[in-house]
Amino acid sequence: MPQKLQNLPNFNEDAGLKDVKVVASDMDCTLLADDGTMPPRMAERILALDAAGLTFCAASGRPNYTLAEMFPGLQDHMALMSDNGAAIYCRGELVYESLIPVAEYRRMIDFTLADGRGCPTVCGIEACFIRSCDRKYDDYFRTFYKKIVYMDDITTLEADVNKYTVFFPGNDSEEVYRETYRDAWSDRYTVTNAGKMWIDMMNPGVDKGAGLARLCEHLGVRLDDACALGDTYNDIQMLEAAGHGYVVANAEEHMCAHAGWIAPSNNDRGVATVIDAVLAAR
Repeated sequence: MPQKLQNLPNFNEDAGLKDVKVVASDMDCTLLADDGTMPPRMAERILALDAAGLTFCAASGRPNYTLAEMFPGLQDHMALMSDNGAAIYCRGELVYESLIPVAEYRRMIDFTLADGRGCPTVCGIEACFIRSCDRKYDDYFRTFYKKIVYMDDITTLEADVNKYTVFFPGNDSEEVYRETYRDAWSDRYTVTNAGKMWIDMMNPGVDKGAGLARLCEHLGVRLDDACALGDTYNDIQMLEAAGHGYVVANAEEHMCAHAGWIAPSNNDRGVATVIDAVLAAR
């Protein structure tokens, strides 16, 4: 574990655990282990939170239709924050949605194609739209997008879209973000890295932190009584917004600046451990 993360207090030293009313967790490298699996008995924990009047929120860059499949039969007992906060559902009810205008996401596509690095993946409400020539990455794309439409000419797309994402199979998204996307787009859109393989672009005012605030307002819960867990760049705003911001032990070292406590790693099922502690504290 990086030294800076070791310097954070353990989450069980958080004296406010008993006050937590919302537990929001990133998915990849936070809730999910490296092999992509959920913690055992995760459904039982979600139902236990719901029965106690608390809310579990899966907060992800994944689309809503993919998240819903990952939590079968639980949508009426939890919240889903998809596309980094561009769509929020709580117990089956749509709380918030932010669509990118067609002309704008077409400009984003053109920018990616002109740059020549990365594969445009346009996150629609009903499906993800990807170039036919990028079908070679289909097995990986299906991890995140359960519904894909391949197009010979993606520049003609016209659909309801709430996130534009660029996939970098060379693991160089952080460098490309700093070199081009940040300065070209950050004055008009929320632009962030989601790990080393993705750059995500959403409407201004859309990020996981704003999404958590919208969810808490809907629930009538103070942000001070929300717990958030994450591991990388697109979790920063959520960790900073929550009264209880936890990074998992496998997080990147720079993330320690954005959280107050450390939780066990994704492979050690840190999110499940935190949920158990929240329930026990009550």
